[in-house]
Amino acid sequence: MSLHLNATVAAAAAHHTAEQLYASLDISQLNWLEQQWVAWYLWIGNPTIATGLMSFILHELVYFGRCVPWIIIDAIPYFQRWKLQPDKIPTSEEQWECTKGVLFSHFTIELPAIWFFHPMAEAIGLEMHQVPFPSWKIILPQVAFFFVFEDFFHFWAHQALHTGVLYKHIHKLHHKYSAPFGLAAEYAHPAETFILGTGTLAGPLLWCFFAGNVHIITVYIWITLRLFQAIDAHSGYDFPWSLRNILPFWSGAEHHDFHHMSFTNNYSTSFRWWDYIFGTDKKYREYRQRLAASKAALKNKSKAEQDAAERRLLEEVEAEGHRAEAIVEGSISASKTVKVQ
Repeated sequence: MSLHLNATVAAAAAHHTAEQLYASLDISQLNWLEQQWVAWYLWIGNPTIATGLMSFILHELVYFGRCVPWIIIDAIPYFQRWKLQPDKIPTSEEQWECTKGVLFSHFTIELPAIWFFHPMAEAIGLEMHQVPFPSWKIILPQVAFFFVFEDFFHFWAHQALHTGVLYKHIHKLHHKYSAPFGLAAEYAHPAETFILGTGTLAGPLLWCFFAGNVHIITVYIWITLRLFQAIDAHSGYDFPWSLRNILPFWSGAEHHDFHHMSFTNNYSTSFRWWDYIFGTDKKYREYRQRLAASKAALKNKSKAEQDAAERRLLEEVEAEGHRAEAIVEGSISASKTVKVQ
C-alpha cells in the first residue's frame, strides 16, 4: 500500500527517521525509480539531510553537465559558423575564472537556500520522501505554470536590476561578458542569485500553498529544465535546430545574446512575449531587420565582405550598449549619447 501523508504529518517528517516514514510501505508496488528514491532516504536516514544532499548534487550535476557540451563546442572551430558573436570565443582562463565565481555562489548562496528549502516546503505541504510519484498528468501542468511564472517574475526583476544602484553594485557582475557562454549562466552577484532564484522557487511554493499536490520530483524536473534553458540561452550559439527555430515564442540564445551585447532589451528568460508586449525588444527587432537587410544587399558579395559588414553592425550595437551601461551607472549623461543609425 502506498504511503500518503497529510500536511500535518509531513510537517513533522523531519522528526522521524526514514525507517519510520516507510514503515507501512509495500516496496514491491513501486517502479524502479521510486524504489531507488526510497533506498536513498533509507540510506541517509535523516529526511532533511537526504533531500538537501540530493537537491544540491542534482543541481551541480545538471549545471556543469550541461555546460560541458558547450565548452567542447567552443573549442571546435567548425561550430563558429553558428556563433552569434564569432570573434568572441571564451578563453580557458575566462572559463576557469567564471567557474570559480559560480562555485562560490553555489556554496555560499544556493547550498544554504537548498538546505532551508526542505523545512519551509514541508511546512506548506510539499511532498518530499513520499512515493509513488505523481503522474505526468499532474506534473506537466505544474511545470508549465512554473515556466510562465518564472518568466514573468524574471522579466520585471531583471529590469529592476538594470537601474542605478542595483545594476552598479549587483547586476554588473553578470554583464562582465558581453558575449556570454554556458558557464556564465549563473555567474552573478550573490544578491542577484537570491533575487532571481526567488522566481524559480516561488512558482512551486505558491502552487503548493494554494492548490497542494506538488512533489519535489516535479520541482526537480522543473529545475533541470530551467537550468538547461538558462545555460543554452547563455551559450552564444544559434543552430538551425535550436528550439527557438521550432517554437517562435521561445527566447533562446539568439534573443538573450543580444541583451548581453546591447545591455538593453530582451529581459525575459524563456519566452519572448513579455518583451514584445511591453516594447522592450524594439532595438533587438531593429537590429535583426538591419542584419537581414545587410545580408540581402551583400548576397552576391564574398563571404569575407558579408562577415565584415556583420562585424561592423555587431560593433555598433555593442558600442551603443556600452553607452547605455555608462548612463545607468551615472558615468556619462544621457545627453552625450548619439543613437547609432
